[in-house]
Amino acid sequence: MESIAERQQEVIEEFSLFEDWMQRYEHMIDLGKSLPLIAEEHKTDDNIIKGCQSKVWVHASLEGDQLIFTADSDAIITKGIIAILIRVFSNQHPKAILEADTNFIDEIGLKEHLSPTRANGLVSMIKQIKMYAVAFQTQLN
Repeated sequence: MESIAERQQEVIEEFSLFEDWMQRYEHMIDLGKSLPLIAEEHKTDDNIIKGCQSKVWVHASLEGDQLIFTADSDAIITKGIIAILIRVFSNQHPKAILEADTNFIDEIGLKEHLSPTRANGLVSMIKQIKMYAVAFQTQLN
């Protein structure tokens, strides 16, 4: 199984292949189309990310000692952003998620190319993923 750092490096390498941000946005939209979608019954207020301009739902479940994320959004760019985060953090141990940094976001230049409200939403998505990891890490102890 790939580590979080390995997955982050893959994302960095992928984004470095594109010459401009229009191509990167198109790539994010494509990533959003391949997102493991949240089941309709999990599209609840409890799973909505607070602080996002668009609606973003994230659901987490524990399979063995791995945290599995599914998500959806009503906005295509936001769906691409959460797809990147899920690609990096899903199927990982909660402790690994808690210990992981998110510098890869800065390395691909994502935060600086988002509107302030989308950048706040990105921070909220990361915070929610880490909160799920805290909750499930507690269950594993």
